[in-house]
Amino acid sequence: MPEAKTWLTPAALEKLQAEFDHLTTTGREEIERRIAEARSHGDLRENAEYDTAKNDQGLMEARIRQIRHILDNAVVREADDNGIVGVGSIATVVDEDGDEMEFFVAPSENKLPGLLLASPDSPLGAALMGATAGDSVTYEAPGGTFTYKVTNVRVYEG
Repeated sequence: MPEAKTWLTPAALEKLQAEFDHLTTTGREEIERRIAEARSHGDLRENAEYDTAKNDQGLMEARIRQIRHILDNAVVREADDNGIVGVGSIATVVDEDGDEMEFFVAPSENKLPGLLLASPDSPLGAALMGATAGDSVTYEAPGGTFTYKVTNVRVYEG
C-alpha cells in the first residue's frame, strides 16, 4: 500500500527542513552535552538529571523521525486559484451568529501564526473542501452541529 502524501506549502517545507537541520546538528550536540554532564555526577540509578536528558533525547529523536517521514512523503506545491476550497485555500466563513472567521485549509504541518487551521481530515475541513463563495457547509463536531456560510475563497500566499 503506497504511503499517504502530505501536502506542504513551500514555506512549511522550509520551516520543517530548518527544524530537522537544527535537531540533527545543534539539538543532538546539546543533548549529548547534557547526558555527559549528568553522567559526571555519579550514580545513574538515582540521577534525575540523567533520566530527564535521556527522556528528552528520546523525544527529540522521535520528532526527527516524524519530520523525516513528513519530508520523505511531502508534496510541495501552491494551491490552485480557482475559487474552490481545496488544500492551501483560505476560506472566509460566517457562523450562525454572524461572526466572521478565516480558516487555512491544510494539514497541520502547514500551521501558520494568526490563521485558524482546518485540516482536510477534520470535520470542518472536510465540510469546507469543494465549497465556493456563497455555499453553506454543515458539519458534526463533539460540541454539536455547526453551519458556516462561505463568503470568500482565496489562495494562501506565503
